[in-house]
Amino acid sequence: MESYLFPFDGLLCMLLGISFTLWFTLLLIFIIVPAVFGVSFGIRRLYMKSLLKIFEWATLRMERGAREKNQQLYKPYSNGIIAKELVSLEQEIQEVRRSGIPAPEPEFDMSDIFSFCRRGVESIVDDEVTKRFTAEELESWNLLTRSNYNFHHISTRLTVLWGVGVLVRYAILLPLRVTLAFTGVGLLVVLTSLIGLLPNGWVKSSLSEKAHLMCYRICVRALTAIITYHDSENKPKNGGICVANHTSPIDVIILASDGCYAMVGQVHGGLMGVIQRAMLKACPHIWFERSEVKDRHLVAKRLSDHVADKTKLPILIFPEGTCINNTSVMMFKKGSFEIGCTVYPVAIKYDPRFGDAFWNSSKFGMVNYLLHMMSSWGVVCSVWYLPPMRREEGEDAVQFANRVKAAIARKGGLADLLWDGGLKREKVKKVFKEEQQKMYSKVLVGVSEDSHGSEVVRGSEDSHGSEVVRGSEDLHGSEVVRGSEDSHRSGGRHCYAAWRAGALEEPGRTFILN
Repeated sequence: MESYLFPFDGLLCMLLGISFTLWFTLLLIFIIVPAVFGVSFGIRRLYMKSLLKIFEWATLRMERGAREKNQQLYKPYSNGIIAKELVSLEQEIQEVRRSGIPAPEPEFDMSDIFSFCRRGVESIVDDEVTKRFTAEELESWNLLTRSNYNFHHISTRLTVLWGVGVLVRYAILLPLRVTLAFTGVGLLVVLTSLIGLLPNGWVKSSLSEKAHLMCYRICVRALTAIITYHDSENKPKNGGICVANHTSPIDVIILASDGCYAMVGQVHGGLMGVIQRAMLKACPHIWFERSEVKDRHLVAKRLSDHVADKTKLPILIFPEGTCINNTSVMMFKKGSFEIGCTVYPVAIKYDPRFGDAFWNSSKFGMVNYLLHMMSSWGVVCSVWYLPPMRREEGEDAVQFANRVKAAIARKGGLADLLWDGGLKREKVKKVFKEEQQKMYSKVLVGVSEDSHGSEVVRGSEDSHGSEVVRGSEDLHGSEVVRGSEDSHRSGGRHCYAAWRAGALEEPGRTFILN
């Protein structure tokens, strides 16, 4: 009986061998070789255009089902659950106080509690931070199970189409993408290790750049990514720092497939450690030990030494320090803006219709996230290279970071937020609470802002009609007391005379007459 099975076993082995040979031959011809030379046959773009037509047809089917049942198709996309009024704390408290008995002077009132309660409830229901760490909402269903929680009226035809999509994504695309990912990473480790044996010089640098570009382009194809690069004349140059908004670990692959960068990060173990050590042999990347990461002076010195050498690649940094869901840009850490070199801003915007690129690190590990991405339809994104920027005279690192962040947000069509992205893992810092207390104390003492943005403390009847202006009017940063225009004009003269006589010797305060 066993003798009759031998021919079938041999035939099966031969068919499997032919299948694998054909598979890797097609892989080599249509994907790996084009990646090496940086060309494309247009297959991915044709694939994405076909998907868009399928999504449009699916949306029409769902809209028809909703009309037949006279129901809403899905909840319309909005930027928030509640409508917030953009008013200051002072205006809000004054509005509440008008409904009660007016107080002759600014003082604490029990009704002030309502303003803080209202703001607290608004933050609990719909705060600006938490919703930046969840998947971006879609306006139409993209036939992925993970994104259909807002959509109903899925007909039998759509269910069949969804089933076909599952087979295509998991039976065809996922094995292909995993193969390409292992190929790209394997080539990166092998080639950089071999290049690392060469002596330092332009030959080693040139081969290293070509090897990195080739391997990253293979990894991009492992995600079926279509990337559109804009304003390439502003691409980062040696001796500078490239800063970009951060959505996902694949941001690195997206940028590195169009140019070479020196990476900055913490030393890891396992497979990631093997990749880091191999990359370091071929290119001067900057890896820190765990004990060195919190030493700001050491980090700044190594970054400064790197950018001072114009032969080294530009450094790639994500100043947010965490992944945001690509709807906004959050606070930039100031460390990379203190070095004093040229900064090259880059804006990255993903198209959520083909898959959610956001990495929710508190929910998914790295491996789960990569499988999540490889089982999506693909990655479509746009990259804008902004003109280089430098610190202006009199501008500190925080102001420079905010200016760069605003430029990135404006170019990428993202919301510009001042909040620290680290709040998703940490408790609210004490400084934020103190800021709210400071704002309320200004309301109690009657502090407002004049047309120049300076703080004005309005004096009462017995203070000679003078106003104290804290801020920008004097060059030494001292407080300015300005005589008012009312019937107590003489009070301003008394202040001026007292200052001339040396009677008013409060440090850091200057008196002037209107």
